[in-house]
Amino acid sequence: MHQDIGLKLSRVPRLWRAMLDERLAPLELTQTRWVTLYHLSKMGDGQPQCDLARSIGVEAPSLVRTLDQLTEQGLIERRPSDEDRRTKRVYLTDKATPLLKKIETVVEQARVEMIAGLSDEDIDQLDAILTRIEQNGQQLLSRSYCEE
Repeated sequence: MHQDIGLKLSRVPRLWRAMLDERLAPLELTQTRWVTLYHLSKMGDGQPQCDLARSIGVEAPSLVRTLDQLTEQGLIERRPSDEDRRTKRVYLTDKATPLLKKIETVVEQARVEMIAGLSDEDIDQLDAILTRIEQNGQQLLSRSYCEE
């Protein structure tokens, strides 16, 4: 029974992303694009590209192509930092605002559907369990980095 936990933990995020990708496709947003917009909206305008990449969980060079595409769509602007001209800061455009509202609506509806049948107590317990698993994983990962 416990052997399947890892598989389930890996399948649920894939299902979540697949459902959101399908629902956001009519907005001409790939997963990397909507995730980038979503993170930027949560972090706030003017984020350095490297901080945005770290928040998303990708390397900064990997984010550049997505930012190029979002710039072409008119959804973001990249501007040099006042403190360090080598650093680019990322800003949402006015065109992104209605799109972000649609993304929020789709994400919230998906969340409601994915947790259907769970009580508030179930959700609180699930959140606590996932937090503990994440903490365990972070500790294990940091330990393995320290041993190298």
